[in-house]
Amino acid sequence: MTEEHQGGSRGWTAARKGVWSWLRFTSLRLRLVLVFGLVALTAAVSASGIAYWLNREAVLTRTQDAVLRDFEQEMQNRAGALSEHPTQDELQHTAGQMANSSQRFGVLLVAEDADGDTVFGSSGGLDGFALSDVPESLRTAVNKEQKLTSANKHPYHLYWQRITDDDTPYLVAGTKVIGGGPTGYMLKSLEPEAKDLNSLAWSLGIATALALLGSALLAQALATTVLKPVHRLGVAARRLGEGRLDTRLRVSGTDELADLSRTFNSAAENLEKRVADMAGREQASRRFVADMSHELRTPLTALTAVTEVLEEELEFEGEGGSFDPMVEPAVRLVVSETRRLNDLVENLMEVTRFDAGTARLVLDDVDVADQITACIDARAWLDAVELDAERGIHARLDPRRLDVILANLIGNALKHGGSPVRVSVARADDEIVIRVRDHGPGIPEDVLPHVFDRFYKASASRPRSEGSGLGLSIALENAHIHGGGITAENSPEGGAVFVLRLPQDPSPPTDEDAGDGDDGGTGGVPDDGSRGKDAKGQV
Repeated sequence: MTEEHQGGSRGWTAARKGVWSWLRFTSLRLRLVLVFGLVALTAAVSASGIAYWLNREAVLTRTQDAVLRDFEQEMQNRAGALSEHPTQDELQHTAGQMANSSQRFGVLLVAEDADGDTVFGSSGGLDGFALSDVPESLRTAVNKEQKLTSANKHPYHLYWQRITDDDTPYLVAGTKVIGGGPTGYMLKSLEPEAKDLNSLAWSLGIATALALLGSALLAQALATTVLKPVHRLGVAARRLGEGRLDTRLRVSGTDELADLSRTFNSAAENLEKRVADMAGREQASRRFVADMSHELRTPLTALTAVTEVLEEELEFEGEGGSFDPMVEPAVRLVVSETRRLNDLVENLMEVTRFDAGTARLVLDDVDVADQITACIDARAWLDAVELDAERGIHARLDPRRLDVILANLIGNALKHGGSPVRVSVARADDEIVIRVRDHGPGIPEDVLPHVFDRFYKASASRPRSEGSGLGLSIALENAHIHGGGITAENSPEGGAVFVLRLPQDPSPPTDEDAGDGDDGGTGGVPDDGSRGKDAKGQV
């Protein structure tokens, strides 16, 4: 794949992630746009609905009033001029004249002729406006005689009703001639007005859509204006979390976001000062431990030589040694405590190397089974340790540091677990997995999270144990510098299990020749004190 193609793929991926983050409902930008859109939609729909309803009523009322006024006038002038018992031809002629008025409506006249028969006259001929086109309720109201009162001076009135036939709206009205005469009905199509109202509805709908689109664009612009400082604040907070403590925000304006930026800058400045102060104290502490350890090595070297002489005297005491029986316990205590102090100094120096980042690997091609065998044999553990490892499993490791890890894990298992200790080796993908299992009661659940902590003692009542509490932590650091790790757990069959995972080829490659001046030491001696024991057994 070419570089240009890769760049295009990365750009497309970034754009897709940006669109997806914009479309997430949890996105503040999307929520702002939705809120603005809903508000604008509600306002536009409400305004359009009210405007449509008012215009509809105004148009229909204006048309209706004009038609009814014209119909009423035609009924008075033309239908009122007919005789009490007109013929059908007279009704037909009068209906045609009435229909030719300015409003152009259909007319139906109903009367009784001289023989008492009901005759009809329609402006549209036999196939025109018929009595069946008039709603029954309207006919009943028109023919119903009203009681005369001071407020009601006429027995009959003009009534009207809006109907729809084949999706076409109509206005139907009816009345009787005052003083006797035919009954007249009028039918007026409201289709032109309906078309005008439909055009108005479409116009209002388009205006609503434009208002919604405009509100979305406005919301997007406002969201960009509001969220841009928030985005910058998020980027700055992320950089601050990555350790770039010199990160600051550009402050402009006097609004709330500017106050938030000032607060962030102040917090970042205080954090930078505190971290710098803590780093200085930590560096001074490391230097003190390193200097102290180096200074202690010289007198410890002399003390170690003396204790070796004392040990030889103790060995030959049974053959006529010169130690007073009252002095012998003190001598043995001096020998053991000197050895313990020497181990503690070596461990402290190794911890200082890890903290300072000066510990380096000296890699070599190692047969893991041979390395474990050599570690066990050097410490005379062959009778107490079972090894399940086939030869030929090779890895590029630091032999000395691997020996330190194994010595700590196996030594702790022997001291605090139950014999025999079983060590197994397996290959998993590109890793070497070494399991060290004992047959003790296991590690208490409250101790498991702390077994690799420095100076941790499982029993607070036994702060003075044979170990310093640094052995397992040094073993874990040695595993980490290889790119691996160590985990501790309890086996379902009983006992504790420590699992060491190391890559077959540590990556990235390390400088085999690098190191500090003291890295040729023991690299951390086995420490049996990092796992204590309570009254019930292993901890």
